[in-house]
This record gives sequence, C-alpha cells and structure tokens, in this order.
Amino acid sequence: MAKRDYYDVLGVPRTANDQDLKNAFRRLAKDFHPDKNPGDKAAEQKFKELGEAYEALKDPQKRAAYDQFGHAAFEGGRGGGPGGGFGPDFASSMSDIFDDLFGEFMGGRRGGGRQGTGRERGADLRYNMEVALTEAYAGKTAQIRVPTSVSCETCSGTGARAGTKAKACATCGGMGKVRASQGFFTIERTCPSCQGRGEVIDDPCSSCSGAGRVVKERTLSVNIPAGVEDGTRIRLAGEGEAGHRGGPAGDLYIFLSVKPHEFFQRDGADIFCKVPISMITAALGGQIEVPAVDASVTRVRVPEGTETGKQFRLKGKGMPVLRAKVTGDMYIQVEVETPKNLTRKQRELLEEFEKESRKETSPDSHGFFSRVKDFFEGKGG
Repeated sequence: MAKRDYYDVLGVPRTANDQDLKNAFRRLAKDFHPDKNPGDKAAEQKFKELGEAYEALKDPQKRAAYDQFGHAAFEGGRGGGPGGGFGPDFASSMSDIFDDLFGEFMGGRRGGGRQGTGRERGADLRYNMEVALTEAYAGKTAQIRVPTSVSCETCSGTGARAGTKAKACATCGGMGKVRASQGFFTIERTCPSCQGRGEVIDDPCSSCSGAGRVVKERTLSVNIPAGVEDGTRIRLAGEGEAGHRGGPAGDLYIFLSVKPHEFFQRDGADIFCKVPISMITAALGGQIEVPAVDASVTRVRVPEGTETGKQFRLKGKGMPVLRAKVTGDMYIQVEVETPKNLTRKQRELLEEFEKESRKETSPDSHGFFSRVKDFFEGKGG
C-alpha cells in the first residue's frame, strides 16, 4: 500500500512553517492517541502515521530531502530518515516529540524538576490575621505562633541517621524517573521506589523517621505596615514549611482582614463618620467635636440651617495609602435628630414656635404641600 504524502497526513500545505507543523501534529495526535482510543487499530495506525510524518518534516534537512525526493528520500539509507517509517531511532525520536508536546502529561520535560536531588521544596503556608482599623492606620508589629514543619536538628534535615547518608535509588539510578517502552515510543513516569526523589535512605533518622523535618510551633514577628486593607497579603520568604531532606523552605503568606469599627466606615483611603446633631444646632448653627481615626478630636463648624445628609470634609484625616506618602480624607455626615420624650414645657415651646413659623422657616415642606394643594384643585376643576 502506497504511503500518503506527509503533508496530507498532517493536513498542512507544503508552505507550512515549523509552528504550523507542530500545531497540526499536536491537534491530531491528541485525537488519535491510543490512550484515547483503546483497542482501535485504525486510530493506532493513524497515530503512527502522524508520528512518522512529523518526524520527517520537523527536521529541516529531512524535510528538504523529502520535498525533493518524496518517500524515496528515506529508502535505502538515503537521508538517514525513518527508513520505511520505523528506523532504529524512531522510538527515541517519538519520545523527544512527546517530551516537547506533552511534557506535563508524560511527567515533566527532560532536564527539569528535581531529578536526582531528593530535596523537595517545602509547602507554602497561609495565616489569617485580623487587625483593628486603628492598627491598620498606624501599623504595628505583631507576634504570631505558627505550627509548621521545621528542619530536623538531629539529622540536619537529611533524613538519615547521624554518620550515614542517602544513596542513589537503584530502580531509577538517581534520576527520579523510570522509562517504559509502549510500542514505538517511550513514556517516563515517577519512580515508584523513591517517589521521584532519586535517592533512598536505608538507615533513617529516629527523630524524624527519615522525613528530614519535624512539626513544631514557631513564634514569628510580623511587621504590619500602615495603610493595609482587607485582603492585603504579606509574604515572609522561607518561613513556610521546611523542605524535605534539606530542600528549600516554602513561604508564609499572611492574609489580613480589618475589623469593622464602631464609628468609622472605610472606603479605600477615605474615612466616613455619621454624626447626630440636635435640631437646635442644625437650625442655629454651632460647633461639634468629632473623633478622628488617629485618636485626635477635631472641631467642625456647623452652619445655620444644616440639613440631614450634609457632609463636611476634613482633608488629610483619612487613612494612609499603603507604601505611599499619601493620606485620604475624612467625611463627616450629619444626621439631624428629632426631639423625643418632650416635657410639657418643651412641647408648649415647640407649639409656639410652630405658630410663629412662616413659609421662609420651612420652605421645602411649605412648597411641597402648596404644590399638592394646587395639583388636586386643578384636577378637580
């Protein structure tokens, strides 16, 4: 049976560049992979055909020979090509292809990872901390206690008993991976004997049982900078879980949340505070004292005729911006309080005040009810 043209196999034109070839092979190889089509001989044959075509065309010299001589370029030793489709180096070549295209699926690219080291990086840790708004304003230094894995002092983190050391794994030869041939290509897997570490310990440390680390509680000092917000993350490099058998330690991430405050609401760098004032102060004007987030007290002048919802801006009295020489503002929003639980005398005074009131005294309410009256009278007419 005559071989199909390699370009037709991959579904690309003869002008296709290297990336076009790679993308076409990647797409089709995934569709016809034996693992995806178990027991399907046609798919298996198609998969082999794709591998042969890509093997020939990905190499510039082989591709040039194929473009000039076709399949004859690889017959009789010419060009050093696949040799009828499956030469002696084809399985190794296919392994290279899959290392390149499916590195993660096959267990990682060659030359990467921790082959032969036996030392794993420790896990990162998370610590949730709650701070008060005033602490977020000024910043603070906090002491925290973190239970975590630390390097074993008995064996200095090696996992081996004092005076001994780990040896290379006999199964993988210290590589941490083993290869298994399946048909015409080779697959790498994590070594089952050493779990990918590349070494084994015959005489483990009695304190850590060969892990190279033990669990202890540590006390750490954490600097909380001024201006932190909800969700601010602080990274302490190397303060996470100890590495396995002398590997580097992970990091500790501290996630901050700011407690709600009794008086203040925060919006970024700005602070908002609702302040109730008496009806008399709102009508006649006056001064009120309001607290600020920096624990100071500020006087605010309330003008005559102030209404509920009126805001007063105190420049620079808000929160500092994290790692910047900028400070937000504070906004005072007044709420006029209606008098309650009146005495007889107070009631008489208010009634007298009502009798003396004119439309200029309460223009909004007088205007509203006048418009309502005009509306209904006009509708009735």
